[in-house]
Amino acid sequence: MSQQDTSRAGQPETPENPATATHDAPADAAGLAESLSRAEALAHEHQENWLRARAEADNIRKRAQADVASAHKYAIDNFAGELLPVYDALEAALATGNATAESLRDGVELTRKQLKAAFEKFGVTVLDPTGEKFDPHHHQAMTAIESDAPAHSVVQVFQKGFKLHDRVIRPAMVAVAKPRPAADETGTAPA
Repeated sequence: MSQQDTSRAGQPETPENPATATHDAPADAAGLAESLSRAEALAHEHQENWLRARAEADNIRKRAQADVASAHKYAIDNFAGELLPVYDALEAALATGNATAESLRDGVELTRKQLKAAFEKFGVTVLDPTGEKFDPHHHQAMTAIESDAPAHSVVQVFQKGFKLHDRVIRPAMVAVAKPRPAADETGTAPA
């Protein structure tokens, strides 16, 4: 290697022809400008797609909220429709002016059967716990009555309760049996 070659070894190579160097610079600038404009267009397209996706997600959320609100508002629509014949039967019974007590009773019994059928269709069951063991999850004790029935059993129902499927919507109001006081040796109950 010559002296001249070693002095060039540490320097970056430059093109031999200065005319070629000035010609490549504008071409690179034009290519960079074109590349920049493509990148900006792509970024703008991605931003537009993101904004559309965000708007669509907001619309879906709003539709879901409206659907839930509507479901809550009209949840008993079918149940109310089943109760309309019961209402009509009661109206007809009240409109009859010269009905006998027996025909009125028969009409009320038929109306009760209609109501019971509507309840059964939608999973509403009657709680009539007479003779059952007291259950605080299904019954509300109103009083305790001395009785020969087993202690803590229901001896009287003041008001029937209702369940919707597995949930108690109104507990039965009941009287619960309590044991009679034991008689002493003389045969009288303690005071």
